Amino acid sequence: MDTPQWLLIALAALAVFWALGAHNRLVGHRNAIVGACAQFDEPLQRRAAALRALLEALREPLAGEAGALDALAAAQARAQAAAEALRARAALAAHASAFAAADAALAAAQSRVLALAEQQRELAADEGLAKLRAVLGDAAQRLGFARQLFNDAVLAYNAAVRQFPARLLAALFGFGPAAPL
Repeated sequence: MDTPQWLLIALAALAVFWALGAHNRLVGHRNAIVGACAQFDEPLQRRAAALRALLEALREPLAGEAGALDALAAAQARAQAAAEALRARAALAAHASAFAAADAALAAAQSRVLALAEQQRELAADEGLAKLRAVLGDAAQRLGFARQLFNDAVLAYNAAVRQFPARLLAALFGFGPAAPL
């Protein structure tokens, strides 16, 4: 073999190793998103348990507001389904957008039910409901931290996907942009 052939082989090997390194870097960023998404599990479970207990406790005293209670239950079910979809494919922008929308709808329904409960003196003074509100507040705070961690991972991933020349591989291997929450 002569020198030009060796140079061609060296350049091809360099390109292959660069492509492997860039691919592994993008996979690492995508895995960071998956890891950040795992931080949602515990607060979502705590929130779901607290909402079930809240609905059970308010079903009788707020029987006249069954529509609001049913809306909260339905919003919780949609949020759980969106969280499952996000957990399955955390880097998929459509799943993140669906989770953000479902979580916002749940927050609105939850606020409405809590406001209805606050309007009744006996419910406002109930210590069991106060504990549930505290659990919901703690879960919301933990979800906020998890959301920030997720968004930071998404920003790092999106920056890596947009960088040239990794952008060429991103399109080739299906690394699309992710959406923050």
